Amino acid sequence: MNLDQYLRRLPKVDLHFHLAGTLQPRTLFDLARKNGVDLPTWDAEKIYDFQDFYDFLDVLERIAGCIKDKGDFARVSYEALRDAAVAGNLRYAELFFNPQYHYPQGISYTTMVDGYIEGLEAAEKEFGVVGRLIPSINRELGSGSALDMVRDVVNHPRERVIGIGMDCAEYKGKPHLFVEAYAMARKAGLRCTAHVCEDNQTLEQAPPSHVTDCLDLLGCDRLDHGYNMLADPAVVRRCRDCGIACTVGSHTCIASRMKKRWDSIGKMREAGLNLTIATDDPPMFKTDIGQSYVTAQERLGLSATEAAALALAGIEATWLSDGEKRDMRRSFDAEISALTQKLQVEPIPI
Repeated sequence: MNLDQYLRRLPKVDLHFHLAGTLQPRTLFDLARKNGVDLPTWDAEKIYDFQDFYDFLDVLERIAGCIKDKGDFARVSYEALRDAAVAGNLRYAELFFNPQYHYPQGISYTTMVDGYIEGLEAAEKEFGVVGRLIPSINRELGSGSALDMVRDVVNHPRERVIGIGMDCAEYKGKPHLFVEAYAMARKAGLRCTAHVCEDNQTLEQAPPSHVTDCLDLLGCDRLDHGYNMLADPAVVRRCRDCGIACTVGSHTCIASRMKKRWDSIGKMREAGLNLTIATDDPPMFKTDIGQSYVTAQERLGLSATEAAALALAGIEATWLSDGEKRDMRRSFDAEISALTQKLQVEPIPI
């Protein structure tokens, strides 16, 4: 077994994984035809082309418009876990979905959440990969819409729904606007995270102060992305000292930003921040959880031991119970030990 194979076979978690961004092109085309949705192209090589971050957000919303009924939602979540388990030995995921994408089409929260749960249960039974759900606020729609969404989540509790998140363009919905929605979620026992300080937005649009607001005002248990916090050493120190996990994406929607992304992730790691590797929107970014670890090793110069430590650190960042984390660590430790014994790194040609 060489290092590439070892990295792909490591047991993994993925805690930053958008269901609307997991559709393979063939699935998207199937759902679009079934539901009478016209797409700008039917070319699998071009359907996920976008010009910039904001164009990417438009594509995500277009994808969501192709998912109409409970069976569609079930197919999406099932295939997301299936594909990740096969491609990169994913064992556990906490998956985002945006109810506000679907409300305008007259789709109820219960239709989407129960469909997604049906797919998760099928994937767990067939592939042994466990999924939990995080309804995510579209911050661009404002605080009132966010409250309505969280109220839906709270009024229709499901065991597999374990928290809330927040995404879309950060400057259009700054963290302080959503204090009431997050307080409602926390009161109901839900965990909290938010996309913050993304590097595809400027420091003016996504400043380090937003990290402080996520911690102090929203009560976030975890942060998604976080790269722009590097501009403020005090914020970095605070996140390092409190140990809050940052889910960092191995690939970005704009290929030209890859070097900047990995420079930032490298600096975050050097600063002692608690990082967990995630895929974000895997087929849209031409990646999977296995490839993400391969890329991390290549860009950060990780040893096999360091890569395995990242996989184990991901368990601590989950929102599982202490007992579930303990059981998962035991399982991961045994599998990593067996893989390490088989590891034979191929010699580098001279």
